[in-house]
Amino acid sequence: MAATLTPDPEQGEGSAAVPDRLLASDLAGEIEFLAARARSVGIGHANALLAPLELKVRSYSVLALACSGTDPSQRELSGFLRLDPSQIVSLVDALEARGLVERAADPRDRRSKVIRATAAGRDLFARAAAAVRDAEDTSLAALSGAERDQLRELLRKIAFG
Repeated sequence: MAATLTPDPEQGEGSAAVPDRLLASDLAGEIEFLAARARSVGIGHANALLAPLELKVRSYSVLALACSGTDPSQRELSGFLRLDPSQIVSLVDALEARGLVERAADPRDRRSKVIRATAAGRDLFARAAAAVRDAEDTSLAALSGAERDQLRELLRKIAFG
């Protein structure tokens, strides 16, 4: 008797399928595993669509916050994105080298710098945000609009309390 296979959405068209026996495992019902797998699927789709813009999800996230008008400091970026400060420095350095962001004195703390988008950064962000929305549509295609809203609200509750 042949094993039943379920297409793996993470791998895309024509790729390896997930054996149903693995889908029946205890692991496939664990929330931490499911969250990690869903994150991997989403990031994979987003990174693929951001690649032509020479961005990845992490650099996109820094650029998005730089474009938000919130004037985040590098320390705030590190805490909000849950990345090590050295990773933030590298991401900001790379975006700054491309002329997409700039460091400016923080009016709240003169020892600190805030990260602001340049005009080129705002232009690229508009295209990147559209790519991320397309990736989200692909990753969440199995969910209705109401289910997406519910998922977003539940994830916000987990992420921010």
